[in-house]
Amino acid sequence: MGVLIMELINNIAKAHGGVSVFGGVGERTRERNDLYMEMKESGVINEENIAESKVALVYGQMR
Repeated sequence: MGVLIMELINNIAKAHGGVSVFGGVGERTRERNDLYMEMKESGVINEENIAESKVALVYGQMR
């Protein structure tokens, strides 16, 4: 699922020249970390120059 989400975010950012925002709520910490690492490895998230990143990830915890 992470690859599908990553492709959608990347394609939208490239097509519109903007930034995508992905929001998630819940306790799936491993999946969040996997998605983050996939985006980092593919260049969607650029930690060295964060202004070049094409996505913002927003997470919340359910209580």
